[in-house]
Amino acid sequence: MLLLAVLLPAAVVSYAAKKTPRQQLLERLAKIQKRGYMYGHQDDTFYGITWDWDEGRSDTRELVGDYPAVMGFDLGGIERGDMKNLDSVPFTRIRQAIIDHHARGGIITISWHPRNPMLATTAWIENDLKAYAEATQALKRINQDEMAARVPDPKHTVAAIIPGGECHPQFVVWLKRVTDFLASLKDSRGNNIPVILRPWHENNGSWFWWGQKNCTDKEFHALWDMTQDYVNASLKESIVWAYSPNLQGNWTEEAWMARYPGDERVDVIGEDAYQWGTEEDFVKQFDADLKLLDNIAKKHGKLLAVTECGFQNSPDATWWQRVFKPVIEKYPVLYFLPWRNYSKDHFGASPAATTADDFKAWAKDKRFLFCKDIRK
Repeated sequence: MLLLAVLLPAAVVSYAAKKTPRQQLLERLAKIQKRGYMYGHQDDTFYGITWDWDEGRSDTRELVGDYPAVMGFDLGGIERGDMKNLDSVPFTRIRQAIIDHHARGGIITISWHPRNPMLATTAWIENDLKAYAEATQALKRINQDEMAARVPDPKHTVAAIIPGGECHPQFVVWLKRVTDFLASLKDSRGNNIPVILRPWHENNGSWFWWGQKNCTDKEFHALWDMTQDYVNASLKESIVWAYSPNLQGNWTEEAWMARYPGDERVDVIGEDAYQWGTEEDFVKQFDADLKLLDNIAKKHGKLLAVTECGFQNSPDATWWQRVFKPVIEKYPVLYFLPWRNYSKDHFGASPAATTADDFKAWAKDKRFLFCKDIRK
């Protein structure tokens, strides 16, 4: 009995040490969710409303004295071997910022806006559809129907890259480049840094080539599964997966679940929720969506987050506390992440934003968590 008592603490420590970075992050997130909601921000340390590329700066830190608890980064462009992402941030700098934020106790979330692999254009499909229509119409006018039929249709991109599609081998190369970058994220001890990976977001809209009108539910599931299976083949123990459609306001559970990848494939559910229209419409839609997502999260044992959000250029100085806060505080939101603060189009907290005083006052709330708060 005495021997068992002596050995038990060591056994417990040994068991804890065997937990993977993914398991550790998931357990940490569950504990944080009980304490409050984390502030996140995209590209926080790269540029702000009044500055660009200054080392060591952060709009969030300069306003509230601390970094965001969650930092977001995007890998769009890495699939083609570019040195910078779609927002002109060097991937070497993104890698270092992730390492630095992990070292200070922060949490990382990564999105990916890959170019259209069939057309070598952007992730946004509007211009592709216009070019497709113009090309096919021009060919048909001169009785070249056969050639018109060969013009790549942007709405067939997902079908072209999933297994069996003509662009599948090329897309596997793209997935390798993404996975190689994720595998390069190491802490000071050489361990993999766990991240929340959020691919194929806003899929209920149709502005991206993987959107609702651009692929079937079956094709979307094949796209998600292919992506996840490839990444997990080498990084399963360090990736937390987030699924996040866009603000809609009139979801039914059946409609929302139609493209849900499945409980075994998702850890965090949420949505991207910007105010683009009236305040009344935004509040109504946002509240309806979070009510549904909260029910789904509880039913399926998932964490809930607002994976992107904001009101472009802060036209309302009281927006955070008067409009946004009352909605998210009704639900167990783990974090919310305003998009990047670029000089012409900014969304997050900043001393230069009209919402600075409102946000700073809200930041004093004990349930509002920044980087130092989640290290406790």
